[in-house]
Amino acid sequence: MLSIRHIVKQYANHRALDDVSIEIEQGKVFGLLGPNGAGKTSLIRIINQITGPDSGEVLFNGQKLDQSHISRIGYLPEERGLYKKMEIGEQILYLAQLKGLSLQEARKRAKYWFQKLEIESWWNKKIEELSKGMQQKAQFVATVIHEPDLLILDEPFTGFDPVNAEIIKNEILELNKKGATVIFSTHRMESVEELCDSIALLNLSKKILDGKVKTIRNAYRNGTYILEYEGEKADTSASAPFEVLSEAATDEGYQLKLRINAGSKVNDVLQYMLPRTAISKLEEVIPTMNEVFIQTVSKAK
Repeated sequence: MLSIRHIVKQYANHRALDDVSIEIEQGKVFGLLGPNGAGKTSLIRIINQITGPDSGEVLFNGQKLDQSHISRIGYLPEERGLYKKMEIGEQILYLAQLKGLSLQEARKRAKYWFQKLEIESWWNKKIEELSKGMQQKAQFVATVIHEPDLLILDEPFTGFDPVNAEIIKNEILELNKKGATVIFSTHRMESVEELCDSIALLNLSKKILDGKVKTIRNAYRNGTYILEYEGEKADTSASAPFEVLSEAATDEGYQLKLRINAGSKVNDVLQYMLPRTAISKLEEVIPTMNEVFIQTVSKAK
């Protein structure tokens, strides 16, 4: 859906984006990640045509991005942009009409979303009367009411308690299932693992990693396993095919975090341990996206 090609953006003496290229597949949930100041917001602003790149181009379904594509994009900014003194229902109708809906259609869709999110009683309230989480729900309705092909969500769960975060997460997945492509920018790596098909990681204005989440996590595997066994402490000092990284007692026995030696395999661990104890668990530790994020950004400094 979106081809971002060799984007450069300079602000005075600061280069916000330096030759960034990203491909975002149609119908997928894509994570745009990076520490503060990496260039994520600058790129999002370019996709939304709030600013333009100094060089490079963005293609929307193969066409060079232009004003005609704005109505096909829904943008939920990290810094919320609703008018505090305006009534919520009136504001949603106004924003929906800016995206090309008729007043009649805007009212129909607004009522649908207000009922779906159980916020019908908010219609005549002003934004300033709501909590941060309630404001976020209203902003979410404004983002999706025109049924955009591309959703750009910048920290969408900020301000939500766990219950409302789960509600919005399920709505995002439902919209994706119906065909919307989602760009999801967040610092919550557990959300990335749960929601995203692929990611790109920016750091200091450059793209330093991209690909499918599962492929990236597997690429960072380092032969680390968790082994749990029952009963008394086993002797692992004699020519074990692994290095014990940590050891802790459990209610039933012991848990080892271990790294298999070069040239050895999982079967070698089993053959070594089975005569010594009763194994209850042996599983590989696949690095989390949080660990991948920290490791990759640290290396890039």
